[in-house]
Amino acid sequence: MIRHIVLFTASAPDKIDAICAGLSLLGEIPHSDVFEIRRNSKVDLYGNDIDVVVYAEFADRAAFDAYKAHPNYAEATRRVRPLRDMRHAADIVTE
Repeated sequence: MIRHIVLFTASAPDKIDAICAGLSLLGEIPHSDVFEIRRNSKVDLYGNDIDVVVYAEFADRAAFDAYKAHPNYAEATRRVRPLRDMRHAADIVTE
């Protein structure tokens, strides 16, 4: 399994809704077993820079690659990239 976690910081607070809307296209891609988009609750004592978190799980590398090759992935990227300052991703492979 691959756990895919992506963290976004909006370029301005008024862009967060549009980021979530753009990322919602990813949830329509059929290759993930779990897919969530959530706003950061910002309750951490040491850092609350992250605005939006994407969490997804994929059965294997083939499912993950198919997700990234889907046209919705490119469209979501096109919509969200101009609205964000930062994007960090982590892919955790479990057995």
